[in-house]
Amino acid sequence: MRRSGATTIRDVARESGYSASTVSIVLNSAPLSRYIPEETKQRIQVAARRLGYRPNPLARSLRSQRSNIVGVMVFDITDPFCTPILRGLENSLYQANYLSLLTDAHNEPHRFERYLEMLLDRRVEGLIVVANWLVMDIKLLADLTGRQVPTVIAGRSQEIESVSTVSVDNESAAAMALEHLYLLGHREIAFLRGPKALASSGQRWKGIRAFAGSVDLKLDPKHIAEVPESLDPNSSFEAGVQLTTELLRRGKTFTALMAYDDMTALGALRALKQKGLRVPDDCSVIGFDDVAQASLSVPALTTMRQPMEAMGSMSVGIMLDAINAVEKKRDVSIVRRKIPAELVVRESTAALK
Repeated sequence: MRRSGATTIRDVARESGYSASTVSIVLNSAPLSRYIPEETKQRIQVAARRLGYRPNPLARSLRSQRSNIVGVMVFDITDPFCTPILRGLENSLYQANYLSLLTDAHNEPHRFERYLEMLLDRRVEGLIVVANWLVMDIKLLADLTGRQVPTVIAGRSQEIESVSTVSVDNESAAAMALEHLYLLGHREIAFLRGPKALASSGQRWKGIRAFAGSVDLKLDPKHIAEVPESLDPNSSFEAGVQLTTELLRRGKTFTALMAYDDMTALGALRALKQKGLRVPDDCSVIGFDDVAQASLSVPALTTMRQPMEAMGSMSVGIMLDAINAVEKKRDVSIVRRKIPAELVVRESTAALK
């Protein structure tokens, strides 16, 4: 009677009547298997199926020096920005027969550092970081490449010499958002800028200034407020409420508002409603990202859609190319990929009356 527990190569050897080394060669499709008669292979495979044998992936990875595991790190899994990127990552890794090992740093630098160590200890072949609010430890990420672990940052552009990035073209997207409001006839426009610590905030503001300069649109400092830096991605909703309330309190009216991201824009919708202003009749509002809540708000939010699933898929493609380069002992190409955003017009913007 076969002992309880996982079926081993030796169990299959006893069942089939062949040596453990022959069984191992057949079941692992080793190069020597081409010299083994087809009848022998079939008998071994039938015995393996009858016993419910499954290969040990850990043992196989130790022999081949390959784990087929990619580490995926997010800073806060509750951030709605992360979810569609993770969907794109998972789908592409699945199709490539790779397993993702997901970690959530909870926006804690110490946890981020510890997870990096744990992922490396588990022989991940690459690392994809889904970047959101946290300013990450650049040195730690750069050090990974020195250990032959290709790294891709998805969702934010970072000027790190040894790390690839995939992000939206923030500058042109912000210009497109402002152009939408301008073509609707709005000239008195308020802005809720993103935190200065975020590279994407500066990039978007650069796009705003470029378009404003091209049409001689004045950017009134009294109509500009900055979202404070926070480790809580959902705090931008409350920031949108508070900052919009403050802008209204300053007394100077505006007919449209452009927010750094959708959560901030949704907060602005709340503040405008609390003050008895109708959107878009009294004030148009546009966001950025197209998170799930954007289409569910009342009114539904006009926004710049980041192709987040595509960013996840593209990150995997870059990662797999890098893993292949490492395996073949070639130099790993560092890629800076920017994807255009798409204007999604919904109910929160309308022509100036």
